[in-house]
Amino acid sequence: MSDPQQHAELLAVEERRRRALIDVDLATLDELFDESLVHIHAPGVTHTKAQLLEHTATRRAYLGIERGELVIRLFGDVAVITGAITNRLRTADGGERVLSGVATQVLHRAAGGGWRFISFQMTPYGEQAWPALASEEQRP
Repeated sequence: MSDPQQHAELLAVEERRRRALIDVDLATLDELFDESLVHIHAPGVTHTKAQLLEHTATRRAYLGIERGELVIRLFGDVAVITGAITNRLRTADGGERVLSGVATQVLHRAAGGGWRFISFQMTPYGEQAWPALASEEQRP
């Protein structure tokens, strides 16, 4: 569902987002985030684009963001990216914490042709209530 050129474009857009959050590059984030953005943080806090930009500028929380292998699916002018993420974050008391999980991101191709983020959700890894199914041993 993904051709190599679009796959490379989307990986580059995600890299720009990752770098801009760490560098607190609000101009780049403003360009990458659609006005309709819904960003759901791991603990369930939900931000609009304006709130996420304010959060990024004020908290300067992102010290590092590592991504694992990403699965990219294309549906016309919409892309869904899923994959592992590990955030190294500054805490309110000046310490650091690491949070790992899986993120789902949705982007759309804007009128000018560039990709813009419209949705982000991170689900942290947690305790599994059931043992893995045989089919779950191999991740997509």
